[in-house]
Amino acid sequence: QVQLVESGGGLVQAGGSLRLSCAASGRTFSLYYMGWFRQTPGKERELVATIKWNDGRTFYADSVKGRFTISRDNAKNTVWLQMNSPKPEDTALYFCAIKARSSYYSTNPGTYDYWGQGTQVTVSS
Repeated sequence: QVQLVESGGGLVQAGGSLRLSCAASGRTFSLYYMGWFRQTPGKERELVATIKWNDGRTFYADSVKGRFTISRDNAKNTVWLQMNSPKPEDTALYFCAIKARSSYYSTNPGTYDYWGQGTQVTVSS
């Protein structure tokens, strides 16, 4: 069983900063991408940022480019999402996820195999 444990969510003012973290543990697993999705009620889960594990390439949703940064610690199977200058529209439940079956890039949450429980981020105006 693979476990993803997220932390760092909470309430933040617009223009402030917040850092989410996610640590993966459990049985041996392949790890091609590790990233963050978010979801609000009535909307589909969307990719925020992901990092390709073997070479560190990063991918971001257009809506967060220049404001959010994803980083990793290979040895600890941990990723962080640094959220700078968040906006009220960034308010969502944020999920950490691992893509383990293939190395091709995809924004489709259905291609990710392991998920955390989610951490709420609320940005006040």
